[in-house]
Amino acid sequence: MPSPRHSEQTDSPSGSPVPGSVSLEAGTLRVTGDWLLSNYRQLKSIAPPKAKSGVSRRQIDLSGLRRIDTAGASLLATLIGPQRLLEAALKSEALPDEKSALIEAVCRAMENQPKPAPSTPSVLESFVMGTGQKVESICRLLWILVGFIGQTLATLALNLPKPWRWRMTSFVASVHDTGLNALPIVALLTFLVGAVVAFLGATVLDNFGATIYTVNLVAFAFLREFGVLLAAILMAGRTASAFTAHIGAMKVNEELDAIRTLGLNPIELLVLPRVMAMMVSLPILSFVGMISGMIGGAMVCALVLDISPTLFMAIVERDIPLQHFFVGMVKAPIFAFLIAVIGCLEGFKVAGSAQSVGEHTTSSVVQSIFMVILLDSIAALFFMEMGW
Repeated sequence: MPSPRHSEQTDSPSGSPVPGSVSLEAGTLRVTGDWLLSNYRQLKSIAPPKAKSGVSRRQIDLSGLRRIDTAGASLLATLIGPQRLLEAALKSEALPDEKSALIEAVCRAMENQPKPAPSTPSVLESFVMGTGQKVESICRLLWILVGFIGQTLATLALNLPKPWRWRMTSFVASVHDTGLNALPIVALLTFLVGAVVAFLGATVLDNFGATIYTVNLVAFAFLREFGVLLAAILMAGRTASAFTAHIGAMKVNEELDAIRTLGLNPIELLVLPRVMAMMVSLPILSFVGMISGMIGGAMVCALVLDISPTLFMAIVERDIPLQHFFVGMVKAPIFAFLIAVIGCLEGFKVAGSAQSVGEHTTSSVVQSIFMVILLDSIAALFFMEMGW
C-alpha cells in the first residue's frame, strides 16, 4: 500500500470543493480552500492580485488548507515563494504530514529549477547596453592607466636622487633599440610625407598664383605637427608593441614572479629604463623628422617650382619664427612618456597564454596611437587659443 506521503491528492473529505484563496487578515497571510488541478484556471485568475501584499514579510497560516495536489502546490509556491512556503509548511502544526511532505517536495523541486533564459533585448536596448559597457571599460582602462602612471612617477622620484640604483645598461640598450634603430625609418617616412605635402601645396596654391607659400606650408606643418606626430606614431607601432611583447613574454614565463621573489621592483627594473630611453629618443627622432620633412619639401620645390634650396632656407629663416620649432619639440617628451607607459602596462596585463600576448600587443599600439593623436589635437587647440 503506498504511503500517504506520496499521495498526489491528499485529504479528500466528502463535500463540494471550495476553490482556494489567499487573504490577508490581521497581518497574517491565510491560505484556505482546495488547491487542485480541477480549479487551476480559477486559482490562476484570482490568486495573483492577492499575492501583492508583502508576502515576504507576513506570517503564513496554512491551517485552512483543505486539499492540495502538485498543480496547486506549484501555483501556491509561485505566488508566495518556494522558500517561504516551505518554511511555513514545516512550521505549521495544523498541517497533516502528507500535505507537508507534498508541499516540501514541490518547493524543493522548484528551488532547483534553472532560471529562464533572459529575453532577447531590442536593437535600442542592445545599443544602449553596448554603449554603457564600452564607456565603463574605457573608464576602467583610464583609471588603471592613471594609477600606473602615478606608480611610475613615484618610483622615478625615489630613484632619481640615488644614482647607484640607475639601470644604465638597460637604459643605453633601450636608447639604441628605440632611437638609433628607428632613425632610418623615421627619416625616410617624414622625407616622403614632406614631398607629398609640397606637391599638394604646389597644386592648390598654383590656382592663386601663390606657389611661393609652399615653403611656408611645409615648414609650418613639420615644425609644429608632422615631425613629432609621425615620429610618435611610428614609435607607438614599433616600440610600444615591442615593450608589451617583451614584458608579456616575461610574465608568461613567470620571470616577473622570479623578479619579485628576489626582492626587486619590476617597475624600477623594467619600466623606468624604457620610459627614460623613450623620453630621450623621441625628441631626437622628432628633430630628425622635422629636418627630413623639410628636405623632402625643398626637393619638390627645387624640381617642380624652381625654388632653389638657398631660397627655400632664406624664406624659412625670414618667415618662420623659432617658437614653432619649440611648440613641436615640447610635445615629444609627453608623447614618449605615454607611449612607453602604455606599452609597459599592457605587458603587465598579459595573462598566461601566447594569445593574450598578441591581444595586448595590439591593444598597446591602438591605445598609444589614439592617445598621441588625442593629445596632439588638444595641444593644437591650446596653442592656437594662446596665439603661440
